[in-house]
Amino acid sequence: MKRGTEPGAARTDRGGATVLVVAMAGLLVFVMTGLGAAGGLVTAQRRAQAAADLAALAGASHLDDACGRAGEVATANGAVLEGCRLAGDEVTVEVSVPGPDVPRRDVRLTAEARAGPG
Repeated sequence: MKRGTEPGAARTDRGGATVLVVAMAGLLVFVMTGLGAAGGLVTAQRRAQAAADLAALAGASHLDDACGRAGEVATANGAVLEGCRLAGDEVTVEVSVPGPDVPRRDVRLTAEARAGPG
């Protein structure tokens, strides 16, 4: 018989640390995956806002074809122009960019910006 398996023998804690280390490693992988996804969302949102700002400024500087110019700049920055409104000298645009890869889900982030005189 193996040591510690005899009837009435004391049980030891051998191997308990291994189980704890494996559990903590699994928890760490889970937390790091969540932080990576959150970081991807923040990065995509910043990219969307930058593209929206640049598209609105480009549209405001070319009022004769504001939405066309805004669309070109949005596309050049990896975004899709979702909406464009021209009210007087003020241009408002809405763009979207793809978000981080999430299984079984298409994530897109949108941002809106306005540009004009004053």
